[in-house]
Amino acid sequence: MADQPVKIGCGAVRGVDAVPVVLEVTLGGGSGTPKILGLADAGVREAYYRILGAFVAQGLPSPRDVPTINFTPATLRKTGSGFDLPMALGLAGASGHFEPPENLAAVGEVSLSGEILPTPGVVAVALAARELGWSQLLTGPICAPSAALVPGIRVTAVANLRQALLWLRGEVELPRAQPPPPPAPASYPDLIDIRGHESPKTAMVVAAAGRHNLLMIGPPGSGKTALVQRLAGLLPPSTPRESLEILKIHTVQSTSHVPPSNCRPVRCPHHTSSSASLLGGGTEPRPGEVTLAQHGVLFLDELPEFRREALEGLRQPLEEGRLTIGRARQTVTMPADFLLVGAMNPCPCGYHGCELRPCTCTPGQRSRYHSRVSGPLLDRIDLQIEVPALPPAELHRPPDPNWSTARARERVLQAVGRQSGRNPEGVPNGRLRDSDLEAAIGSHARINGVLEEVLRIRRLSGRARVRLLRIARTLADLDAREDVAPDDILSAARLRSPVAPTG
Repeated sequence: MADQPVKIGCGAVRGVDAVPVVLEVTLGGGSGTPKILGLADAGVREAYYRILGAFVAQGLPSPRDVPTINFTPATLRKTGSGFDLPMALGLAGASGHFEPPENLAAVGEVSLSGEILPTPGVVAVALAARELGWSQLLTGPICAPSAALVPGIRVTAVANLRQALLWLRGEVELPRAQPPPPPAPASYPDLIDIRGHESPKTAMVVAAAGRHNLLMIGPPGSGKTALVQRLAGLLPPSTPRESLEILKIHTVQSTSHVPPSNCRPVRCPHHTSSSASLLGGGTEPRPGEVTLAQHGVLFLDELPEFRREALEGLRQPLEEGRLTIGRARQTVTMPADFLLVGAMNPCPCGYHGCELRPCTCTPGQRSRYHSRVSGPLLDRIDLQIEVPALPPAELHRPPDPNWSTARARERVLQAVGRQSGRNPEGVPNGRLRDSDLEAAIGSHARINGVLEEVLRIRRLSGRARVRLLRIARTLADLDAREDVAPDDILSAARLRSPVAPTG
């Protein structure tokens, strides 16, 4: 029996991050039920008996005395199967099976046979362990490659409980876990397949280059979804830091550990999705689609058909790049910095203003349909463009090589490079703060007159002014120009078309 408690590091996942937790185990004399302290839920408490079965299955002696297991901090609720392996190691260390090394953390589920199974949140736990100074992390073989992507911490994979104890006693050597190989590059449809639609394609290039939110309005079959399917191929690759954050978020959501990629996520929730599914939530807040789209694209097709409260909940993420969910027990803030792309019809029947088919909606029906997307939400969408139905002759035109995905992406990457070298911390133009935007614009004397005239004619808000300037800055970057010209302001105004409905 150890005189001092055996301490093992672990982590409690909250939202998409993990809070460092220290597990302490002591063994005392007498008989009775084990004492598991520190707000452990029923799943964590019952894991103790599964761990005892694993000891027997692995041929390891079970603890003879009644254990006291404490989780610190005690005020934080402990849930999930990731605490199984730390509990098993703590019990084994308190029973004298090994001398616990300093700065050891562990995460993993222990089966009744003693195997170490994958558990959600291993990347988040590895990041929390590194921040607290723990130098070693023990986990299962499926999770280990993902955790090995976190720099500054040694990750070791163990297949079962016996192997873990033999390694801790120094009786076997286990190699350091290695990150998984990068997957094959993703393939996307080529933009050259889209005939016509020069304005929507220009808007897509601007959106990809400057991370500007985009709304496309047009009748059914005009090509809105086909355009969005080609947007992912225009986006710049994610940075290593962004890739790690994307992986952390997605491994919190499931035990499936997909190898990381520099491709950005594209999320396409259905319009029947609940607010909790879109924004995140639950008793223990979990990430929603806005968080799963971090550093990527959130595509909302049939935008007015989404629940009103879900759409209004997008205001904070679009403005701040994060989402705060408050519950009685806790408040969780999760990242939600994504490129919003919406698509909608001009009316309920879809054919208002279409030359190929008459509209059957009344003015009242169109007004009610437009009002489902509020003015404040529309004001936060930089680019609002019409995607008209094309005449049949337009569809038979030969493809324009200037609109291939390869050429468009080259322009996007060059514009992103200019922003990275000019903007503070390399943030894209669509995320520039007002003060930084003023510095990025350059001389205002050339554009003030045109800008004021556009704002007066369109009756645009102060927020719309900022968004016009951000778009104009991206247009100048795409043309490799240092200063914003009056034509950039006019082009930005055309890309923020008044055909978008007002709420």
